[in-house]
Amino acid sequence: MSTDMGSARVCVTNAKGGTGKTTIAINVAGALNERGRDVLFVDLDPQGNATEGLGLLEAYDRDPPTFFDVLTDHRQRDRVEELIVEHEEMDVLPSNIDLLQAEHELTIADLIARVKHDPNADIDPSALASLGINVSPEAVTGPHALDVLDEALSGVEDAYDYVIIDSPPFYGKLTDTGIYAAQHILVPALTEATSERAIELLIDQMAALEGQTDITVETMGVVANRVEKTNEDRMMLEWLNEVFDEFPLWEVRKRVALQRAFKSGKSVFAADESVDMADVFLDIAAEFDERFGFETADRTHEVTHD
Repeated sequence: MSTDMGSARVCVTNAKGGTGKTTIAINVAGALNERGRDVLFVDLDPQGNATEGLGLLEAYDRDPPTFFDVLTDHRQRDRVEELIVEHEEMDVLPSNIDLLQAEHELTIADLIARVKHDPNADIDPSALASLGINVSPEAVTGPHALDVLDEALSGVEDAYDYVIIDSPPFYGKLTDTGIYAAQHILVPALTEATSERAIELLIDQMAALEGQTDITVETMGVVANRVEKTNEDRMMLEWLNEVFDEFPLWEVRKRVALQRAFKSGKSVFAADESVDMADVFLDIAAEFDERFGFETADRTHEVTHD
C-alpha cells in the first residue's frame, strides 16, 4: 500500500432498488483485487444479497455475535475480526439476518445522542434505551450515533488497502453509517427516467448527512448500469453527465456473464467468464488507485472479449 492514510473506504450506494448496486460493488472489489489490492468487502444490507452473491449464505445465518451486535453493542465492537470470512478474491464482513433489527436500534441510539446534547430536552435517555436491544446511554457520547461502523472498521482496516461497503437499498441509519464510515461514495444508476428522482434524493441525503455530522462526502463517480441502445438510455446518460459533470461516468452494458458470475459466488475476474465489461471495472479500480494515491498496479490482467 502506497498511501499513509490507512485503508481507502468507498460506499457503493443508491436507495433505488434494482440498480445492480451489489453486482457493481462485488466487481469493483474484484477489480481492485486484480490490481493487487487487499480488499475488505462489507455487506451492510440486511437482505444479504452480496453475502449470497459471494457464496457465503452460511455466514448470513450464523449465531450471535453477529454484525448486528458489533454495530449496536459497544462492548462487542472489537469482535468484528471474528466475523470476517475469507473469500478467494477478498475478505468479507458478511451481512446477517439479525441486521434486520439494526435500523430500529441505530435510530434509538441516534435519538439518545440528540437528547443528551439538547439542553432543552425533557426525555430520559434510559427510557429510550429500554426500547432497544443492545444500545445503552453510556455508549452514546457524541452528537450523533452514526460512527459505529467507523469505529468497528478502525480495529481491522490496517490489514487492507480498501474497504468497499455495499449499502442497503434504502435511506436510513444503516446507510448513513456506511456513508459516514467511508466518506467516499460510488453511485450506481440505471439509465431510465425513474433514476432521476433517486439521484436527486441521493444528493439531498448527502447534504443532510454532511450538515448533521460535519463531514464532507466525496463522490468517486457514477456507474450507469445495464445500459442498452435506446433513446431513453441516451437521454439519461446525457442527464447523468450534466448532473455529475465533475466526476467520472462509467457505462456497464447489460451482460449475462455478469449475472452468471454473481450466481457462481465470484466477480467476473475469478469466474470462468470472458466479458468486455471487465475493462470498465478495471478502469474504476484504476481511478480509485489514482484518487487515493496508490502506486501503479502490482500485477496486470489481460481481458479476453467475447
